[in-house]
Amino acid sequence: MTAPAAPALPPRDRAVIVILLIATFVVILNETIMNVALPRLMTDLHVTASTVQWLSTAFMLTMAVVIPVTGFLLQRLSTRTVFFAAMTLFSVGTLLAGLAPGFTVLLLARVVQASGTAIMLPLLMTTVLTLVPPERRGAVMGTISIVISVAPAIGPTLSGLILNLLSWRAMFLFVLPIALAALAYGARTLTNVGEQRRTTLDLVSVPLAALGFGGGVYGLSQASGSGGFGSAVVVWPLAASALSLTLFIWRQRKLERRDAPLLDLRAFRFPMFTVGVLLMMIAMMALFGGAILLPIYLQNVRGLSSLHTGLLLLPGGLLMGLLAPTVGKWYDRRGPRGLVLTGTALMTAVLWGLGGLSAGTPVWALLGLHLTLSVGLALLFTPVFTSSLGPLPAHLYSHGSAILSTLQQVAGAAGTALLITLMSARTAALLQDGAAPLLAQTAGLHTAFHVAAGISLLSIVLAVFLRPARQGEPHHSEDRPLDEAPTHQDRRPVGS
Repeated sequence: MTAPAAPALPPRDRAVIVILLIATFVVILNETIMNVALPRLMTDLHVTASTVQWLSTAFMLTMAVVIPVTGFLLQRLSTRTVFFAAMTLFSVGTLLAGLAPGFTVLLLARVVQASGTAIMLPLLMTTVLTLVPPERRGAVMGTISIVISVAPAIGPTLSGLILNLLSWRAMFLFVLPIALAALAYGARTLTNVGEQRRTTLDLVSVPLAALGFGGGVYGLSQASGSGGFGSAVVVWPLAASALSLTLFIWRQRKLERRDAPLLDLRAFRFPMFTVGVLLMMIAMMALFGGAILLPIYLQNVRGLSSLHTGLLLLPGGLLMGLLAPTVGKWYDRRGPRGLVLTGTALMTAVLWGLGGLSAGTPVWALLGLHLTLSVGLALLFTPVFTSSLGPLPAHLYSHGSAILSTLQQVAGAAGTALLITLMSARTAALLQDGAAPLLAQTAGLHTAFHVAAGISLLSIVLAVFLRPARQGEPHHSEDRPLDEAPTHQDRRPVGS
């Protein structure tokens, strides 16, 4: 039986979501615009490859440290305050990056940018869950998926075009006016959403979260070095991370009794949230690693320029964006399982197919594989986001969004570290045996892509257990903790 159509969102609610979508597009675009500029920065700033890589590592580290705190921020502060803080930090960091006289200032600017970026996606997700009724969430999450997929696709192509014509500073000076325009538009029209809670910031949890998540991302990011996972710069940070996370979890359980955790782990009592988080982490491990490996193949094996690489990958990102609204509507009508099973199967098949690439693989075959991967991801993202966050009661929206975003960062770093380390180890072993450099690099890529496909197989298994579960009207009693009744969500904006 088909559920009655949900009423359209009020104009004020639509305006809030549009503002946050624009701002999120800007910050995600900035996150990927830097990737193809690293070789130029090495030359212009006279730094080594290991040094310039800190521009990406520091960004990921900052995201991993700041995101866990957003659960508290989104409950304690108003929507306008959090939005202004995020976009002001991002704009200041972007301006500083565009004017940076050297590497040190540019690195600081990336940290400031990342501090603002880390807040935006949890803010957007929490606001959508608060304002949009369950019957319409699939369609709205589909719109969010446009932003999440198109911005990263445009980033490398845009930066390639800019670098062909202008200085690397122009990348940041191009983004800055868009960020300022979003900030000004938000100042004029953004209203507060939901209700603030007078929670207190636990000063013990903050450093534990920073060391736990940040240490994990740092250790994993160093695993692609010469020592691999056994080197001291990997082992010690990961050990410190494990200890800190253990203490962090213990601390949060203790704070739950006072209803004041920094990151409310009671979200994991909801089975669909747990399944969705695990599924997204596995998908991110495979996807992030694959996203790094494919440009390496295109540039090192096929000899394409950064601009040509960006242009080849652009259609896939645009296709994801075009499919996202339709996938959202399919989710609202049919639920997540069929969509996610198909998406994970396509992702696994493509990653396995990429494990057979050679220097002679036709360009049309590469494009076809990437387009198929993009279709799989389009079928995956919207249903998983909606199904995992949907069952949570309103007071856990901000914490659920923060948990999901944090673990995506950690899983992405883990996938990248694992696959790059495997590729490097295989390549080095073959070079020692006397193989030609091109053949050794290709074989290393084959190994890494096949492992990514193996990881992706686990996402197919998890997809079987995914089903729609809507907050306030669960399909089964286990969709909420036994000691907690369904919470009615207040969708009315408060304040102006």
